[in-house]
Amino acid sequence: MTSTNHFRMSMRALPHTHSCFVCGERNVHGLQLRFETDGTLVKTKFTPGEEHIGFQNVTHGGILATVLDEIMVWACAVATRRFAYCAEMSVRFQKPAIPNQQYEVVARMDENRKGRILVASGEIVDEGGAVLAQATGKYRPLDPAQAKGMLSDVVGDISWLE
Repeated sequence: MTSTNHFRMSMRALPHTHSCFVCGERNVHGLQLRFETDGTLVKTKFTPGEEHIGFQNVTHGGILATVLDEIMVWACAVATRRFAYCAEMSVRFQKPAIPNQQYEVVARMDENRKGRILVASGEIVDEGGAVLAQATGKYRPLDPAQAKGMLSDVVGDISWLE
């Protein structure tokens, strides 16, 4: 997967939540990212701050993994119209993410294993297109009762979900 070249022309904003660390609008300690999709790929822009440093002017890998996990969840939701949670995730870090620089994060769902396991991939790239981190993840869809309770925290149009 490479970044922007894969996006179709028409992108639409995805909903977000009140409380999530990554997208929560009321989480004062969170990243407050917003995601958009073309119906297949999901993307966002991410600018880590000084507070996200892990070691000597390098963004902590856990922050990058968290952003990748969140965007892969949204990729699964877009593809299946169901939210899911991470069952397994693998991240390969290739280049340091420097704080106060903007990066593009992109993900898609690659495989649906009979509705029980969803496989997604994502990456973080810099302005020059260099890949900083790549991830793959396996996600388990929420059952309808779990999803219904969770949806009360979502802000925005969720009519496209089950």
